[in-house]
This record gives sequence, structure tokens and C-alpha cells, in this order.
Amino acid sequence: MQIRSRVPLRISFGGGGTDVSPYCDKYGGYVINTTINRYATVTLKPTENKDIIIKSIDYDKTIKFDIDQFLAYDGQLDLIKGVINYMKENYNINQGFELYIQNDAPPGSGLGSSSAICVALIGAFQEWLNLPLTPYDIAELAFKIERIDLRIRGGRQDQYAAAFGGFNFMEFYDSKTIVNPLKLREEIINELNHSLVIAYVGGSHNSSEILEKQIKNVKSKNKKSVEAMHEIKEIAVEMKNALVIGKLGKFGLLMDKAWNYKKQMADGITNEKIDRIYEEAKKAGALGGKISGAGGGGFMFFFADIDKRYEVIKTLKNEGAEIINYTFEDKGLHTWKVER
Repeated sequence: MQIRSRVPLRISFGGGGTDVSPYCDKYGGYVINTTINRYATVTLKPTENKDIIIKSIDYDKTIKFDIDQFLAYDGQLDLIKGVINYMKENYNINQGFELYIQNDAPPGSGLGSSSAICVALIGAFQEWLNLPLTPYDIAELAFKIERIDLRIRGGRQDQYAAAFGGFNFMEFYDSKTIVNPLKLREEIINELNHSLVIAYVGGSHNSSEILEKQIKNVKSKNKKSVEAMHEIKEIAVEMKNALVIGKLGKFGLLMDKAWNYKKQMADGITNEKIDRIYEEAKKAGALGGKISGAGGGGFMFFFADIDKRYEVIKTLKNEGAEIINYTFEDKGLHTWKVER
């Protein structure tokens, strides 16, 4: 028997960064995001021995441990080890297993791929051990392992997007998170899918470094940075309202407004290459856009009306970007058993 677990990756339209402590603890944070048909997939295969074998398909790396051994954190697949250590400690696992890990986007892409792996891993163990965990429980546990146990800098939206899937407006506070699913009309989703251009612009960001600067700005009460976060939080509310009623032109313009504030949150979010690509896309007719995730590189996306969409695509290709074909994914964590 094998256990399969799959979660979608996410794109964040607005509010990203306000889900990061200490900002959300003090002021509350709002984020609007959705998931797409790019996935993190985990296969768990129980064995008859005492070995733990981890195989990362993306990195072509295999590591092996004894079930009774604590998996030391040494920079090699530490996130996977963190989930395994937690499960061993809390659920008395005394049987060996193999894990196969695959991700449709690399770390640093801005699509929440690392957190997606964490959620997929927890989902695989939930299916294997028959654990009574809700999507909220799984997202919170992923946050604890990633952000608290392993001290990896980041926010909260990635874990919740992976666990829940679909279009969501999320609220983040000191002691709780609220996920508000957005029930959008099919025609709105189809039109947004046709209007939104996603492109890989190369490189990857060091999200921890960028977020460290953002956190420092909040702690030091940097007026420009904190006020920018206040603004993008409120814009996220406007974006949610525009999306729900189908005002997609306004939605695109709000993306542009949010991007201009996001750049003020911390150094490193943008650079000359990103600025050039953004400006060229706007010249070609894009109403707005942004970089996905903390910034610095990875994926960007742009909103363009139908008569400008192909010109935007052409411009992005001329800038060396790779256009990504995608659809929206409304399902979050999904697990199942495979009999061989």
C-alpha cells in the first residue's frame, strides 16, 4: 500500500506581507489569494523494516535514517525532517517508511512551494495514521513546524492556501486565523483565468532575507513601511469586493495600486529587472500586476483586458520571461490510498 498526498500551489493577489508577524499580531492582516494547477506531491510507502528513506525527486537526493534516530537539521531537506520528527514524537511511529517528494515549482518561486510540501507531508501522515485533523489543524501544524520549530521566516497564508485551496479571503490575527472562501460565479473565474497572465521571470528570491527587513521595519516602527502595509491590507479588501461582484477591470487596477505600496514594505522586493518587466508590461496594456511571494524573483503575473492580453504576452516573452499555462484549482489538500 502507498499513501498519496497532493496540495496546490498558490498565487497571492493582494495583502501579502500583512500575514507576517509581528505586523498581523499587532494590526491584523488581510490576504486574498487562490490556488492553481501546480502541485506539491508526497508519496508515503510503509515498509517492514526500521528505515526512513527520503527521496527528493526535484533535487535528485536520497537520505536514509533509522526510525529511532532523531533527524538532525543540517540544511539537507530540513523541512521534511521537521515533519517526520514531529510525527515520530507525537504519534509513536515505530515502523519504517519511504517518502517521495515532488514539487512543480522550486523554493524561492513565490508560489508557496515550501509550505505546500509541509502541508502535503502532514496530509500523508494523516491518511496513514488516520489522524482527526481539520484543514485548520493541518495549516496550523504546518505553520508551527515551519515557522516556530525550524524558525523559517515567512507568513501564514501559504499553509492555509495549500490546506483549503480555491479562492479565499484570509484574516490573520495574534491568536487566530479566519479563512473566508469566496464563492465566485463561474463566468468571473473564467474571465479572470483568461485575463491573468502568469510568467516565470527567472531567478529566485531569498524570502527570509526580504522578510527579515520587513520584520525589522515593523519592529522599528518605520513609518513608510508600516503605512504601506496598512494600505495594501485595505486594498486587499477592495480587491475582494471587486472580484466577488465581477468588476475585473477595477481588480486589475487595484493590483497595480497594491504593487506600488508593496515595493515600499522592504528593500529587495523589487529590482531593476523586475521594474523593467513591470513597466514594459504596462506599456503593452497590462492594467496591473505584481511579483508573487516575498519578491526579488520567481513568478510575476499581470492582468490585461482581452484586446491587450496577447501584446502583454509578446512583451513578456521579449523580456525573456516564460509564460505559464495554468487553470485555477478549487481543491486543497487531497489524500488517497494506492494499492499495488
